[in-house]
Amino acid sequence: MLLIPAIDLKNGQCVRLKQGDMDQATVFSDDPAAMARQWLTSGARRLHLVDLDGAFAGKLKNEAVLKAILAEVGDEIPVQLGGGIRDLDTIERLLDGGLSYVIIGTAAIKHPGFLQDACSAFGGHVIVGLDAKDGKVALEGWSKITGHDVIDLARQYEHYGVEAIIYTDIGRDGMLQGINVEATARLARATKIPVIASGGLASMQDIDALCAIESEGVVGVICGRAIYSGHLDFAAAQQRADMLGERE
Repeated sequence: MLLIPAIDLKNGQCVRLKQGDMDQATVFSDDPAAMARQWLTSGARRLHLVDLDGAFAGKLKNEAVLKAILAEVGDEIPVQLGGGIRDLDTIERLLDGGLSYVIIGTAAIKHPGFLQDACSAFGGHVIVGLDAKDGKVALEGWSKITGHDVIDLARQYEHYGVEAIIYTDIGRDGMLQGINVEATARLARATKIPVIASGGLASMQDIDALCAIESEGVVGVICGRAIYSGHLDFAAAQQRADMLGERE
């Protein structure tokens, strides 16, 4: 089980939101590149970046900070980025600049042809972000709830060659209420695409519960507020996940 620290970028700072609300942002660092180094030192094997400003604007807004983070970690670990990625030229520029994976969210649902083209052009580097509430997909920084069913969309993406799906329960994100393990497992069982859990990670109990469904296709979890607030020790959590994985 891969534990992936999140670095959410807003106005060049590392922040955490509550349920995607830009007005409820807690600043955790003015130096996101140094934060990236901290998680790398703590044993992170991948980093998850979100350009929050970009998600709302529909185009990247924190690219300078992204470049600083990529320069800091070099090729030591893969880095994935979501938020405002809407065209193939942007994907090409990001991957050429050292990013390992792009995360396509809103554009994947609004323009499935774009997602297909991205997977065709950049196979192995495209992750889909599916954010949902009560099983229905949310768009545009979670400001709109659609009628699209998460599982139906995931099954469509199987044919595209998507590398993974990040599934976020937006009702729990940033609330430290625990991962929606049941919904995550249901999605993983319904699709052949590896699933990365997100939203609400709070404790070692969540790590145990996720490791218990790893064999069903849940390959990782995004770690946000819990590792910033001290509710969860990242290094200890990754060690526990590794130990539980070795028992399988």
